Amino acid sequence: MIPYGRQWIDDDDIAAVVEVLRSDWLTQGPAVEAFERSVAEKVGAEHAIAVSNGTAALHLAALAIDLGPGGTLWTSPITFVASANCALYTGAKVDFVDIEPDTGLLDVSALEHKLQEADDAGTLPKAIVAVHLGGQPCDMLRLRLAADRYGIAVIEDAAHAIGGSCAGTPVGACEFSDMTTFSFHPVKVVTTGEGGMITTNDEELAGKLRLLRTHGITRDPSLMLGEPDGPWYYEQIDLGYNYRITDFQCALGVSQMRRLDAFVARRAELAARYDELLAELPVNPLVQREGRESGWHIYVVTLAPEAQRSRREVFDALRAEGIGVNVHYIPVHLQPYYRAMGFEPGDFPRAEAYYEAAITLPLYPALTEAEQDTVVAALAKALS
Repeated sequence: MIPYGRQWIDDDDIAAVVEVLRSDWLTQGPAVEAFERSVAEKVGAEHAIAVSNGTAALHLAALAIDLGPGGTLWTSPITFVASANCALYTGAKVDFVDIEPDTGLLDVSALEHKLQEADDAGTLPKAIVAVHLGGQPCDMLRLRLAADRYGIAVIEDAAHAIGGSCAGTPVGACEFSDMTTFSFHPVKVVTTGEGGMITTNDEELAGKLRLLRTHGITRDPSLMLGEPDGPWYYEQIDLGYNYRITDFQCALGVSQMRRLDAFVARRAELAARYDELLAELPVNPLVQREGRESGWHIYVVTLAPEAQRSRREVFDALRAEGIGVNVHYIPVHLQPYYRAMGFEPGDFPRAEAYYEAAITLPLYPALTEAEQDTVVAALAKALS
């Protein structure tokens, strides 16, 4: 089986984890701060807050902007459910903005139109989560300008996009957003096993995120309501969560971050080779916009209208050949939980059309050119 994605762990990664396992700290120790520094320095952000996973990062980002009952968050329907669920966790509502059919990204023109209608109706959202599908950033400059026009917070869901950039600015620098969230799941560009990160340039937001990450508990006397009883004393001053990440996960993250540029370069090289190999087949790779560099988490194609086989037929044929293709993503509004809220098929037609045609092909740094040739040959056969 050639999987659609997989981690690349080397001896340095293993040595970094072993060093922590033999140390005095397994959690809440120096490796966490080292990982936060490595990400903040790489992306050019003032603050980085490491958490247990990418979903925790989105949840805390929503909480940090005081999203809650009475508020609404908008995001893309083509994403993993966490991009929307993070709002529901706070008691807020969710709505969606349809996508650009050729990139799979949130359509900023549709966003601008929907914001004007919401302003007229008095139903503006409190926040927008911009999802960088496959690693390619959304049109963040234009999106941020639209959000600022109405005083709306912007969160970048960059689970796919570490190592990418927009208008020459690294994803995570938060030049066009209040916060950026990352995921370090094994199939992502950089892995910690499970893990996440939030970057921001806002010191107040960073303080809230650190507090909420650890039960809302502080040991800082300047934040306490009372006088400490002694050096053991702490106070819970907010309702937080146990979203901490371990030191051995962060040691792996620090080691992986040293190879981020190499990982992204290899992924980009393989993506460019796919573009060439697939040129004569009835499939359309997602369009990459000028001025944006992808982190290349996944490589998605959509079946062209002239394809003679259905997506299901192509998918099954590839799996039968040992090609571990996948689909990213089922539109969130079509999930039963969201259907129960009132969303229906037809609400976001471009997202639904994209879903019907999309297939994710294998892409990861250890993928060989011979394996890539096998994937393309199997795809050609499946389409014939």
